[in-house]
Amino acid sequence: MIDKLEMFIALARERHFGRAAESCGVTQPSLSSAIRQLEDQLGVQLVFRGSRFQGLTPEGQRVLDRAQKIVADARALRDEMRSVRAGLSGNLRLGVIPTALPMVAELTGPFTARHPNVKVTVLSRTSVEILAQIESLELDAGVTYLDNEPLGRVLQVPLYTEFYRFLCAPGTPLSGRSSVTWAETAEQPLCLLTGDMQNRRILNQHLGEAGAQTAAQIESNSTIALISHVMTGRWASIVPMRLARLFAETGRLVAVPIVDPEAEHVVGLIAARRDPQTPVLSALIDEASRGMRRYS
Repeated sequence: MIDKLEMFIALARERHFGRAAESCGVTQPSLSSAIRQLEDQLGVQLVFRGSRFQGLTPEGQRVLDRAQKIVADARALRDEMRSVRAGLSGNLRLGVIPTALPMVAELTGPFTARHPNVKVTVLSRTSVEILAQIESLELDAGVTYLDNEPLGRVLQVPLYTEFYRFLCAPGTPLSGRSSVTWAETAEQPLCLLTGDMQNRRILNQHLGEAGAQTAAQIESNSTIALISHVMTGRWASIVPMRLARLFAETGRLVAVPIVDPEAEHVVGLIAARRDPQTPVLSALIDEASRGMRRYS
C-alpha cells in the first residue's frame, strides 16, 4: 500500500504517467497497474483518464492529502528504525532561496560535521516552490524568508537577519558614498532577480515605499548572473549584505549600505509540522536552533 501511495503522489506531482514512473524507478505499465490496484482497494476512482493524464478526481484529491501524511509517517518510521540500528544516516533534501545560498554552508557544514553519514542535497528554489515541494514531499526542509509572505502552518526556525547593499563596480556613480537611499538606487541602471523571486518582490516594495519605480534592464533567477553583470561596470544591483560582502572584500566590487530606511527581513529554516519528525530532520532543526548565533 505504501509503495502504491508513493506512486500516486508522484503521478499527482508530475501530472504525467511516464514522468511519474521514471521518478519512481518503475515502468509506466507498472505504475498504471499500481494506481488501478489502489483504486480497487479504496473503491473509488482517483484519476481522470483519457489518452493522457487529465487530473485527479475529487476523491483522488482527498486521497492525495491523506497519502502525503501516511507516506511521510512511513518514511519517518523507516528513518527512525535505521538510526536506531546504524546511527543517524540517510538523505536530506534542502530547498534554498537563491539569496541564501551563500550562507547555507553555515548550516549544512556544522550539521554534516555532527552527522557525517547524512547526505545533503541543496537545491536552489523560489520561496513558493519550497512551500509546495515540502508539502508534496519532494523537499524535507527549506531556507526562506519568514516575515514577508504567508507561510502557512510550517515549523519555523530563524537563522539570520537579511540587510541590503547597493553593489556596484569601483569608479561608478555612488561607489564612493558611505550610504545611499532606496530612491537613489532606482536612478541607476540595475540588474535584479526575476519577479518570481521573493527577494525581488521585497525590493519592489521598498523602492515603491520610497516613491521610486524601476525597470531592471537585466533580470535573472541567478545571483551569479547578477554579479557577473555588475562586474562589467555597466550595471549595479541590490543584494543581501552577506552576498555583497563575498565580492566586496576582494576589492573588485563596492557594497554601499542602503538607508532611509535600512530594511531588514528574517531568513530561516522551515519544515512541515509532523509528530514525530524524521531523526534526520529533527537533527537539522536542532542545528538550525543553534545557528542564529553563528549567523549573527
